[in-house]
Amino acid sequence: MSLLNKIKDNKWLEEEDLLAILSSNDKGLEKALQENAKATCEKYYGKNIYIRGLIEYSNICRKNCYYCGIQSENTNIKRYRLSQNELYNTIEKAYELGFRTFVLQGGEDPKLTDDYFVNTILKTKENFPETRITLSIGERTKKSLKRMKEAGADRFLLRFETSSAKHFEKLHPENDSLEKRLAMLQDLRDLDFIVGTGFMIGSPGQTLQDLAQDLLLVQRIQPEMIGVGPFIPHKNTRFKNFKEGELGLSLKILSLLRLMNPKALIPSTTALNTINQKGRILGILHGANVLMPNVSPNIAKENYNLYDSKKSTGLESGEFLESLDKELKTIGRQIIVDVGDPLVRSSNEIYRR
Repeated sequence: MSLLNKIKDNKWLEEEDLLAILSSNDKGLEKALQENAKATCEKYYGKNIYIRGLIEYSNICRKNCYYCGIQSENTNIKRYRLSQNELYNTIEKAYELGFRTFVLQGGEDPKLTDDYFVNTILKTKENFPETRITLSIGERTKKSLKRMKEAGADRFLLRFETSSAKHFEKLHPENDSLEKRLAMLQDLRDLDFIVGTGFMIGSPGQTLQDLAQDLLLVQRIQPEMIGVGPFIPHKNTRFKNFKEGELGLSLKILSLLRLMNPKALIPSTTALNTINQKGRILGILHGANVLMPNVSPNIAKENYNLYDSKKSTGLESGEFLESLDKELKTIGRQIIVDVGDPLVRSSNEIYRR
């Protein structure tokens, strides 16, 4: 069966198929990929685009991931952390704007204990019980994760970044490992979190074979949420002279992810919009169905820079939502005020080998 027919019939794609698609310059193939991904997304989610309020609580991090602008060794950065009150007040304001899911994202700040997150989760759930809380707070122990789940946290995002252990070592210090990431993903599943994971596209040393295996690992994990985005260099890291990930390849991978994981919640990321001014909309047209507007205080918007030239509209959150809604309507999409729960939950045993 030809690749085109496999895509049109939504057949299972093997590694050799993925490699052929990723390396192809066939415009007809690319169009079929996009159209089928878009149709698959509409089949399960209609015209709806789910929004999450992204809150960047701290850019202080004990980790020294080589590609990241907030790595511990970067001394050319203004560090900040939101107090517990500042974090909760930000959630409260986002709720008033219509957000019903909040994503708490930040560095692995050693001074932010479990209590910082647990108390925020408890207060949010007490006052806004219908909401969902997503944590993107880096590596934690199973005991720590259990406390947060019991407090009311619903979801957790942890990218594995690359499925290749060798490539992982090129991107991280020696005390980090892919095995640890995958073990934590299993912990999250054991604790009944809704799980999100994903990888970078075009990071230094990455091959198309790595990307094909990344796609297959995502499919094996079966996360409810999938986050991918192009690598973008930061001027204060060892990868400052490497080129950014390609738009075309990133969009192709978004479409493949939608076809291979039809019911997943997949965001069109800020990184995509940073490498192309229409990246956010292009991501939606290639199968994404989630957007995460940044509702953080200004100090965070100005200083939480994982990569250079991070895209920011300069608009207040309310104005941005109005602008975003108008933009989405031009492509037949609409923002929906909803918690946006996944359509299906995956097996607890998905990481077992």
